[in-house]
Amino acid sequence: MSLIQITCPNCNAANRVPQERLGDKPQCGKCKKPLFAGKPIDLHPGNVGAVLDKNDIPVLVDCWAPWCGPCKSFAPVFEQAAGILEPKIRLAKLNTEAVPSIAQRWAIRSIPTLILFKQGKEVQRMSGAMSLPQLQQWLRSAGVV
Repeated sequence: MSLIQITCPNCNAANRVPQERLGDKPQCGKCKKPLFAGKPIDLHPGNVGAVLDKNDIPVLVDCWAPWCGPCKSFAPVFEQAAGILEPKIRLAKLNTEAVPSIAQRWAIRSIPTLILFKQGKEVQRMSGAMSLPQLQQWLRSAGVV
């Protein structure tokens, strides 16, 4: 049985979970809340390090802004993807208007931009809204799902 590390989306505690049991709705050892809620996590300076660096599963981040029309149209697709793709992958959202420091650090030039992280490192990036099948195909081509 191989243990992998999963960050709690509620309290940011690192949890070791048997990889074979990810689909069994694991709960956080600290706060007892589900480790996967089927919805994206909102990133902010207080949790971005834990979410990116302390998850052994890939993390897909949607960089968006409230004034962006394509971002608004893509939001339900990303939400639906979280319900389908977890626990194979963690989905998170970064409001580039609310947290410009992280958007600058990641060199976000257009939105929406999707960034795929593995082991805390960016491995792939895509700009523009897409349909759920397109998103799934992009993740398959990245070897994630």
